[in-house]
Amino acid sequence: MCGICGCGQTGKSSKFQPIAGKLKPILAHHPNHPSHAHEHHDNERLIKVEQDLLSKNNAYAAQNRAYFEQHGIFVLNLVSSPGAGKTTLLVETIKALKDRFPIAVIEGDQQTEHDADRIRATGAPAVQINTGRVCHLDAHAIGHAVTELKVKERSLLFIENVGNLVCPASFDLGEAHKVVVLSVSEGDDKPIKYPDMFYAADLMVINKTDLLPYVDFDVERCIQYAKNVNPGIQVIQLSATKYDNFSAWTNWLEQNIVR
Repeated sequence: MCGICGCGQTGKSSKFQPIAGKLKPILAHHPNHPSHAHEHHDNERLIKVEQDLLSKNNAYAAQNRAYFEQHGIFVLNLVSSPGAGKTTLLVETIKALKDRFPIAVIEGDQQTEHDADRIRATGAPAVQINTGRVCHLDAHAIGHAVTELKVKERSLLFIENVGNLVCPASFDLGEAHKVVVLSVSEGDDKPIKYPDMFYAADLMVINKTDLLPYVDFDVERCIQYAKNVNPGIQVIQLSATKYDNFSAWTNWLEQNIVR
């Protein structure tokens, strides 16, 4: 169970009832107790679970980070909404850099190995983590995946997180940097609608810039929103499919990679 959002939780059932033409979620409570007492108890329990969950995750993340530093493995945690173009960005990055660095990928999705198969088609090793009902990767799973992948020393390791702009912000995986990928088709207000993710990221990649003539997306406004949340965030604008400004991304990687 995720203590942040309740994904994977099976202890409560959700019902829906129409309210003014909309569907309103109603949590089902035990019939023998007042709802307000349940809410108070549930909130206290949720906070405790969240604290324990993050504490354990951070301990595993610290172990991962120490291992990565010891072996010179440069790790990026790519986060985004579904469909922002993370996998395409990775495929094209591997093609551009595979002759210069050993590259490995950990793929996170709720189901299927589709993205891992796309990565393997480039020749790079990849392992798929299917999270089921959970909406993020955690540090413990990453540690096991690194062992399974047998990641080489001095490698570039990409972690493609589950498509979600909420929970992955809270889970340190031991990475050097979080990179948030935002496509222009999503809207320029995402940094202020999901501020925790943009606050946690060191770099924002604005992807699919080739679509700018066809969508209502104000690049400068988006960047300003991101900097309002995180003044230190770096920004790269590119198109992973058309290679527009793609070198800005590969140059950033080469400048930041631990050698």
